[in-house]
Amino acid sequence: KIAHKEALIGVILVIINFIIWYGFGYGLGSANVKDYTYVFGLPAWFFYSCILGSIVMIILVIFTVRYLFQDIPFDVEEENK
Repeated sequence: KIAHKEALIGVILVIINFIIWYGFGYGLGSANVKDYTYVFGLPAWFFYSCILGSIVMIILVIFTVRYLFQDIPFDVEEENK
């Protein structure tokens, strides 16, 4: 049960990452190059999809591992002693 729940959480994180990347990459990046806005010298679509999206995903993964995942002992022998 726990492995299935954690696998589902992992799939949800992947879907969130894809939505962030695709939404900003193709949403803001589909404009004419002359109309691009820039953030820190990078096109806004690249900054939001790759830089900021990565930071958001790192924070989400840290939160997920710390608060939603559980430690599971794999040594059966130690439990019997």
